[in-house]
Amino acid sequence: MTRTEKLRKLKALARKRQSCHWRGYKGIGDYHSGAYECDFVSPYTKTAGNVGSHIMVILQDWSSDAALSQPLNRDCVTYGYATNLYTNRNLERLLQGHFSASLRDIYATNLFPFVKRGQMGTTIPRSDLVRAAQDFALPQINIVRPKLAICLGLVTFNALCEACGHEPVYPIAAAIRVPFSLGPTRVWCQAHTGARGQNNRNRRRKRVPEDWKRMKKDLSRQT
Repeated sequence: MTRTEKLRKLKALARKRQSCHWRGYKGIGDYHSGAYECDFVSPYTKTAGNVGSHIMVILQDWSSDAALSQPLNRDCVTYGYATNLYTNRNLERLLQGHFSASLRDIYATNLFPFVKRGQMGTTIPRSDLVRAAQDFALPQINIVRPKLAICLGLVTFNALCEACGHEPVYPIAAAIRVPFSLGPTRVWCQAHTGARGQNNRNRRRKRVPEDWKRMKKDLSRQT
């Protein structure tokens, strides 16, 4: 598939997201007169939009009603993410350290494309995450066809597992050890790059660098 064809299909998915109204959620375009709206499933792809990349990163969800109801965030309008947020800075560091890549070099998106009520920490029901994986995440993987899809956080990984017909895996230590194949793509679970996810995984020893090294080695066997 050519770059132009991929972008056309991704834009069609974005239009599907824009036209959907899931009960209990708002849309990205519902805030600040649509300032955060974009031609992708997730605004994160504004920066991380390399559809020819071997690497895709899938975060859980983009934002929340409480966050988007605050004054307009210019970084989120321009780049599609908050540049000062630890989650994003740490993701950049891990990508650079293990793959010599920045966000601009890869393709990244969010599994859940709508805006949840409440705060950033509000839980999204499992059934809604699996549905979103089926309707939006899997189609993006099939369009971009990366060799590696990195799911940040156990919730994101298990939603994709279930959407593919696999049983969820617990705890995260076990999930990190059992990547699965989806066509040409290897789907890996990694600790969320936010402070809580990193601290939990690194509690006894520095496991996150080891996890990423093992994932890189797995990718190297495919290239």
